[in-house]
Amino acid sequence: MRWSVSLRAEGDRVLSLEEIVALADAVAPMGGIASGMGTTTYGAQLVVDAGSAEEAMKLAVPAFEEAAALANLPTWPLMDVNVLSEDEELSSDE
Repeated sequence: MRWSVSLRAEGDRVLSLEEIVALADAVAPMGGIASGMGTTTYGAQLVVDAGSAEEAMKLAVPAFEEAAALANLPTWPLMDVNVLSEDEELSSDE
């Protein structure tokens, strides 16, 4: 099953457009999008294939951390992780 996992890290300085664009480039291969320009947080929504929400989270967290490292973002603690199945996402759109 496909899962949409939203993750957000929070830190102590405002992030630039260039930093968030670098994160967007790093998460794009995972069907991801990035957010955070002009804030003290950066985040991404990733699409992962997993058998359960717990497994999706276990796959997405290290992928997010790796993408942040590739984008040369600071290592900040995760503040939020939300998991939504593709089925749940589709039914919420109706």
